[in-house]
Amino acid sequence: MGPLGGITILDLTSVLMGPYATRILADMGANIIKIESPEGDIVRQIGPGRTPGMGAMFINVNRSKRSIVIDLKHPEGREALLRLAGKADALVYNVRPQAMARLGLDYENLAAINPRLVYVGVFGYGQSGPYATKPAYDDLIQGASTIPTLIAAAGDGTPRYVPIAMADRIVGLMAVNAVMGGLMHQQRTGVGQRIDVPMFESMTEFVLIDHMGGLTYEPPLDHGGYTRLLSPYRRPFRTSDGYICALIYNDKQWRSFFESIGQPEFLQQPRFASHAARHKHINEIYEELGRIFLGRTTAEWRKLLERADIPVMPMHTLETILDDPHLNAVGFFNNIEHPVEGSIRQMGVPSTWSVTQPEAGGPAPTLGEHSRDILSEAGYSADEIERLGQKKAVHLA
Repeated sequence: MGPLGGITILDLTSVLMGPYATRILADMGANIIKIESPEGDIVRQIGPGRTPGMGAMFINVNRSKRSIVIDLKHPEGREALLRLAGKADALVYNVRPQAMARLGLDYENLAAINPRLVYVGVFGYGQSGPYATKPAYDDLIQGASTIPTLIAAAGDGTPRYVPIAMADRIVGLMAVNAVMGGLMHQQRTGVGQRIDVPMFESMTEFVLIDHMGGLTYEPPLDHGGYTRLLSPYRRPFRTSDGYICALIYNDKQWRSFFESIGQPEFLQQPRFASHAARHKHINEIYEELGRIFLGRTTAEWRKLLERADIPVMPMHTLETILDDPHLNAVGFFNNIEHPVEGSIRQMGVPSTWSVTQPEAGGPAPTLGEHSRDILSEAGYSADEIERLGQKKAVHLA
């Protein structure tokens, strides 16, 4: 059952941010009803894939859910959604609130039907500011929350986006927290509420915890930015035959490092005297480390650093990580048979629970795969379901 067994959540999200949040909730055992438009979630089209509408990204972010296709612009389609909402514990959406209001699916309308409903919106901007109606995507939010500026400062001066949909994932996790908090309040009081999780504000808070720096104070003590993270030399170290990821951080680790390489005299230098001193000289220290790491192979460094109890990891590629011995030992990757796609590789739930272990509840659904079942559970008769299909208010797979 999982820790959220018995909880029903309507998933009116698409692309990545909302679906990532609801997939985590689905893995926890929640009954996630993914409500798709007749065209389906656009991520279905992102390849590679074996069959149309079942791209790899969609498969990875939509497992454990059931899919129903409803045309929310059709009066009877909207009525079907309202009937589902009357029995749901929560609803998650990631279009702009104005779009939900135009469909008559704003919080006030749904709360009148189901006062217990936890109504969570995950969208671009807080609704009390001038950006309230602006569209938002991961790239835009990365830029607005200073990430490309930070990358430019740490690199060659060229601003770039992080090559993952990072804002979508981070804000998706914050949406999970919001849903869980809303459900906790609902279980205690019997009352639902509207919760907004704006991307811009969420990512700004996420980034500035590290980089507010001296701007925390009035008047400011500096121009902000965490020096170690912004060092242009903070990167995997090149070895004589490849790269390695290592972090020498505290006093004990620095002492162990220089003793292990037979150069304890470095410890006598003032720049290595304390954490504060190292922070002040981080660029030159990282540059010096870069020269030192060139002197041994990756395997030699890994053996030396592990013996010295210094944090070290390999620099994986997208292919080598599939053979990582730790991930294989904990069973992180598993091959399963998808009823449409055949054999696929599936990632496990990262956390471990002693009693209610979350797990994938089933493969990602085909478009509208569960329309009949979901409508039947909502109280529609077989004839009513067929009539809705004929009117194209719903799509029956």
